[in-house]
Amino acid sequence: MGKNRVEWIDFVRAIAILTVLYIHATDGIYIISSDAIMNYTIYSRIFQFVSLFIGRIGVPFFLMITGYLLLDRTYNDERIRKFWEKNCKGLIIVTIIWAAIYAISLQFVTVGSGQVNYTEAGNLFFSHMWYMPMIIGMYLSMPFVSNALKNFSPQTINQATIVFAFLAFLLPFITVLCDMHGVQNVTIQYCLGFSGGVYGIYIILGYLVKKDLFKKYSSNKLGLLAIVSFAICVVFQYYSYIRGYNFFLWYEFPFILTGSFALFELCSRMKHVRAFPLISVLSKYSFAVFLIHNLFRLPLLPVIVQLPYTEPVKALILWVLLIFFSYIAAAIIYRIPRFGKYILYMR
Repeated sequence: MGKNRVEWIDFVRAIAILTVLYIHATDGIYIISSDAIMNYTIYSRIFQFVSLFIGRIGVPFFLMITGYLLLDRTYNDERIRKFWEKNCKGLIIVTIIWAAIYAISLQFVTVGSGQVNYTEAGNLFFSHMWYMPMIIGMYLSMPFVSNALKNFSPQTINQATIVFAFLAFLLPFITVLCDMHGVQNVTIQYCLGFSGGVYGIYIILGYLVKKDLFKKYSSNKLGLLAIVSFAICVVFQYYSYIRGYNFFLWYEFPFILTGSFALFELCSRMKHVRAFPLISVLSKYSFAVFLIHNLFRLPLLPVIVQLPYTEPVKALILWVLLIFFSYIAAAIIYRIPRFGKYILYMR
């Protein structure tokens, strides 16, 4: 581990991977037992809604870390080629390798439970791989975006980000509200061009945090923003549920944006992180664990869903097991000579 590691960045990265594992555990329990969906208690439902907010902050954290670390650089032709060689090439190869690993592994997984929804099982196995093409695309354009940002003040960039966020987050939210209340086919046409969409906005926000643009806002106000965002996400999901509207909380929901941003900015103000040796280990293996963990999720699911507990308890048990097995596997694979670091994209 390097001596110059930024403690709060490792802390955020550790939180991000733990929340990703958490939402995958929760989703796994609630999706794979979908035949029993009508038997969930209201408390179980609220737990699911709360869990979705917690789980959805992981990817924004990863993206904002990317913007914080990579956009405040200057690239020329040689540096762009080195950046692509170091980052994009490896990511593309790792994506292909792990897609093959999951495709082969799925053939050997036997789900021996009548409670399991077999159609969803295959989807769960590959559910996290959408992230890889997205982040590869972001890395390909990162040097150009970084150089472009050098020509503008953080204030100007923030103004543009607000406009793009309005298009990418608020307009789709308005469409959902209209559809939920019977006003259908309200589609507002817009084009985000080269912005990177919702994921690009998270990356830009990380860059603006690096530029100290939001230090003028007190921690109390940011904390309140995070709490309000959390409450709105939970209440909106519950409201959709009682109306019978099929709403799925995803990263384009505006209050995932505001909540994750507020928490990220608050974390950036941390001077020291308690239990940092543990946090640094969680951070070091975070991407490796992201790649590995679904190898354990599907085999564990049919065992966990049969336990005589409520869905929230089952989800928490699965989460703990995913953390344990994934980190053990990552540490073992990492130590395989000439193989571990490469297959796990650890440098």
